[in-house]
Amino acid sequence: MVSQAGLSEMALRLGTHALLLALILIFAWGLRAFYLSAQAAQGPVENPLAAASGSTIPSGLIGSSPTAVGALPSSGVDGGKQFSAADLPLGPTTAGVSRRARLHTDVPSRSREQVIEYTVKTGDTLFDIADKFGLEPETLLWANQYVLADNPHSLRPGQVLNILPVDGAYHRWSAGDGLNGVAKFFGVAPETIVNFPSNNLDPASLGDWSNPNIVAGTWLVIPGGRREFVSWSAPVIPLDNPGVAKVLGPGACETVTAGVAGAGVFVWPANNHFVSGFDYDASANHPGIDIDGSEGDPVFATDSGVVVYAGWNNWGYGNVVVINHGNGWQTLYAHLSAYYASCGQGIFQGNTIGTIGSTGNATGSHLHFEMMYNGVKVNPHDYMK
Repeated sequence: MVSQAGLSEMALRLGTHALLLALILIFAWGLRAFYLSAQAAQGPVENPLAAASGSTIPSGLIGSSPTAVGALPSSGVDGGKQFSAADLPLGPTTAGVSRRARLHTDVPSRSREQVIEYTVKTGDTLFDIADKFGLEPETLLWANQYVLADNPHSLRPGQVLNILPVDGAYHRWSAGDGLNGVAKFFGVAPETIVNFPSNNLDPASLGDWSNPNIVAGTWLVIPGGRREFVSWSAPVIPLDNPGVAKVLGPGACETVTAGVAGAGVFVWPANNHFVSGFDYDASANHPGIDIDGSEGDPVFATDSGVVVYAGWNNWGYGNVVVINHGNGWQTLYAHLSAYYASCGQGIFQGNTIGTIGSTGNATGSHLHFEMMYNGVKVNPHDYMK
């Protein structure tokens, strides 16, 4: 009937189109179902940046506000630290990641330029305090000559010390001082003193540098400045003139005759063979070692020789015995609670010459022991067996 009406060709075309449309719909539905099932099986979407470090970001953080805790890739700065949503900044968003403005900004610390003060506490040592402020021990001595008198053993609780901002010296200007002369004394250029900020010196108003306009009593930091220490330890005390040590105190000897000579081989002068306080440090004006010991422990002659000083030292060493060994060597034993040696006495290695104590400027009982060869103080550790 249809063919008779001339419509058979039209019906064939409509049927073909309908079948093609149905096939397209079926294919689209099947593709969607396959994609969804594949996505469910795959789990979280992998971040390409995380893939390089083996970390992933949960899919909840992609394309939406962060709502979960995730391990961010390590940048070498945060060390792989775990971040939460609260750690991520807030504010204008890009790709769903919000940004928060910092409420606190860290300002880099600047170098200190001013001299400050420090009150010595119980248990402090010169070396501990220097370490605390990043300075060399000698800087503390050079900045506090009127308190410490260049002697590390003079440190006492309650003392107020000047702490310089840099290593160097501290100089109190006196009438008649000249910039060139002061600079030369401390081994620096005059400009180093003038240009240091905390000295507050105006080059335009200083006038003649040989007699500058600096008020007497002004304290000046000398960056990098150095000077010789004032030392009250024993100088070389020769057998033929022991009286040169009279400046040290009443222990000086009047006359001494030659006698026993040493062999140049040294034993420890105490039963203990370790340091309990200061060690040898020539740069900090401590030219000996403080050997541990209890009050009354014996002190031995480290080698044979002749006593050239025996008695009190006025400059902080307490009771002292000094032995000239007759071969360029000289040894000193200080802070003794008692001494048994006498001026001019010949002493043999190992003889008891006194007992350990804490006389003079000493904190706790110990033996302060020094060695000198041809007028040069040396480290006892290098020579005792």
